[in-house]
Amino acid sequence: MNFVNILIAILILLIIQLQYRLWLGDGSRLEVQEYQQQLDVLTKEAKEKKERNEALYAEVLDLRKGEEAIEERARYELGMIKGNETFFQVIE
Repeated sequence: MNFVNILIAILILLIIQLQYRLWLGDGSRLEVQEYQQQLDVLTKEAKEKKERNEALYAEVLDLRKGEEAIEERARYELGMIKGNETFFQVIE
């Protein structure tokens, strides 16, 4: 009977240790959940940056190909006008 009690005690301690590792130790469920949340955030940021890079790349290609895009940027960002145009400023 004494051997059986010792065996049961060892099994209970083993189960407690395994449960501890499952819930609180390295690679626990909570830790995995936190890592998954961090991965989701990083994935979202990477997607946003990829979209931004694609938009910038498209803009670079547009600037390389056509003078219209360069002219548009010069007009709106620098306030430039063509030589044969008249500039009117409307003040409200």
